[in-house]
Amino acid sequence: MTNTKSAVPPPDAGRLCALFSSTVAGTVGLEEELLVVRRGSWLPADAGAVVAGVGDPRVKRELPACQLEIATSVHADVAEAVEELRRCRQLVADECGSDVAAIAAPVHPLVDGPVELSCTERAARLAERYREVVGRQLVSSLQVHLAFGDADCTLGVYHALRDRLPELAALAATSPFAAGRDTGLCSVRPVIASQLPRQGVPPIIASWEQYADDLSWAVRGGAVADASEWWWELRPHIRYGTLELRVLDVQATVERTSAVARFVHALAAALADLHRLGALQPPAPTWRIAENRWSALRDGVGGELLDLRTGVSRSTRSCLHDLVDIAEPYASGGLDDVRAMVEHPVVDELRALGPDRVVPWLATAFTA
Repeated sequence: MTNTKSAVPPPDAGRLCALFSSTVAGTVGLEEELLVVRRGSWLPADAGAVVAGVGDPRVKRELPACQLEIATSVHADVAEAVEELRRCRQLVADECGSDVAAIAAPVHPLVDGPVELSCTERAARLAERYREVVGRQLVSSLQVHLAFGDADCTLGVYHALRDRLPELAALAATSPFAAGRDTGLCSVRPVIASQLPRQGVPPIIASWEQYADDLSWAVRGGAVADASEWWWELRPHIRYGTLELRVLDVQATVERTSAVARFVHALAAALADLHRLGALQPPAPTWRIAENRWSALRDGVGGELLDLRTGVSRSTRSCLHDLVDIAEPYASGGLDDVRAMVEHPVVDELRALGPDRVVPWLATAFTA
């Protein structure tokens, strides 16, 4: 969803309720962060010329100099949002030419250490606040914005999705490599991101009054410059009035992006109906979700997750199939492609290539 990432002052609770109740329920927008690499060495290259050449406000620079972001418009149909994303990817690929290429990689498989930042005021401000750690944030995610048209429903689905962040992360896990080696993890991206504060499983939000107070506290005390630095893996977005899901590794291909985005959109619709029926469980303790989150980044769909209430262990695959069962009635065309990702995880394909061969493969797959 297009934006300028200017400072966003924290609103009061009344304005938050009005904002999150003003959206059109069921609408969706997508954002994905991408890397520009130099062909041959496959190491990062400056994305500035590519962004300038595309000349489209939906394609803009990100914090690292080699990173850009695509942000779609708001859509009533998630398939239309994916198609817009596909067209924007093609614009980027066409502008890259023969010297550089674009890849969708949650972590650059070969890079070790800080990278150059973009020459922007925002980058300079964050570098001053977070020092070298900012230069290590060469991480890319797929972000899904979900609208519910009702403030209370938004908070209800926030807590329901919060409980399910580990399953969603396991499905999307596609970053086994860092610094030219296999980390043994299925998704090392959140490990790198966790060097910054306000990462990982977000806190319980008891009310919009609490959320407004928490944001104001952080800004007033100087912990953050504005609410955009509330970087959790799921957050109410105070510019758009959406829930922004940020837990997903960016996907190598548009087809896999489509599968994940359609699943998330359908699951959110199912959870919204359960909220209206009063059938959602109270939010689980943060540390329990974080425990499952660790299993998800380590083992992906091949691991085990603990029931957040009973502690009973189940296979992550079984947990995901249960979620697909809940979501499928809300997904046009079904979710067979999601079930295929559960049984045949993408990370296994990447791991078989190895860190040196995976980057040229990602470049080929970018618009395949």
